[in-house]
Amino acid sequence: MMQTLLIFSHTYFKDSKVNKALLESAKDIQGLEIHNLNTLYPNGKIDKEAEITLLKNADKIIFQFPLFWFSTPSLLKEWQDEVLTGIAYGADSKMLKGKKFQIITTLGGAESSYDGHHGYDMKTLLSPLQSAFSYMGCEVLEPYCIFSANVENLNMSEYVGVLKG
Repeated sequence: MMQTLLIFSHTYFKDSKVNKALLESAKDIQGLEIHNLNTLYPNGKIDKEAEITLLKNADKIIFQFPLFWFSTPSLLKEWQDEVLTGIAYGADSKMLKGKKFQIITTLGGAESSYDGHHGYDMKTLLSPLQSAFSYMGCEVLEPYCIFSANVENLNMSEYVGVLKG
């Protein structure tokens, strides 16, 4: 069975409605580990070695986050700086090779808000993350973007399908 590691971050997690509902719907999926950076590292100090161990055991890595100011929440960026740098320049620099990587992101705006008319489309906005994991040897899967995210309009079965896929 494929082991999926869902690395989650949300700067305002305690006030989250959409992402809390999504994570709740996924908590019983066999083979899925939900790894909430905000509850694990409330002080922002990331345990790089523990994170690398989790990645070693995962077949698929998912980043889930709300898009903030066209980017990731700050703790997820800190995770990238600490953990990916530790892998890329460490003894296990090839440890992510062949693993799958995917982004799940929630957005308050409609899909048309991210069509490029502000200057950048979703493909461009997510490309730094996808490029980093591609560089590390991962197979990068299509992102799953939840536009106009609202608890009342969430397609939970589609979301769970992405997690299991």
